[in-house]
Amino acid sequence: MRTFANWMIAMFMILYWIFRVVVAYMAANYSEFFVQPINLTIEIILLFVTVICIALVFKRKLIGGIIYFLSYFAYFGVDLFKSVMPIFQGEEAQITNIMGAFTSLIAIILAFVVLMDLVVDKGRKPKDKKTDWFYTNKDYDRQFDDRADRNNYKTL
Repeated sequence: MRTFANWMIAMFMILYWIFRVVVAYMAANYSEFFVQPINLTIEIILLFVTVICIALVFKRKLIGGIIYFLSYFAYFGVDLFKSVMPIFQGEEAQITNIMGAFTSLIAIILAFVVLMDLVVDKGRKPKDKKTDWFYTNKDYDRQFDDRADRNNYKTL
């Protein structure tokens, strides 16, 4: 976690996870909520997988982002497809379908952003501002004379 954007992406992951916990809790209690899970059992399993992925993303492991993206794309992609297809077929849209499609779209976009953040971050070298000015600058390299004694004598 080197930049503010890394922290914000991780916080959005946590906030979306909390939202999905509320959705699962409301569905388990048979309460009315504007979003319903596709399958409550798979939703609960996905919540536990997401916790593991969040820990891996905090450690900046690429495998966490890949698992997060694939699991969210497999679960929410199907829901998004099923929610949007009736609109394209000319049927009337319902508010629950629209809200489900919206939250599924947010989940897929969030998972894609997390994956791209980890992929782009893999190639970056961490910067140490305290010492980089000295070690990366060739002006401060020691210049040896050809006549200099290069032996490292040790005194007792």
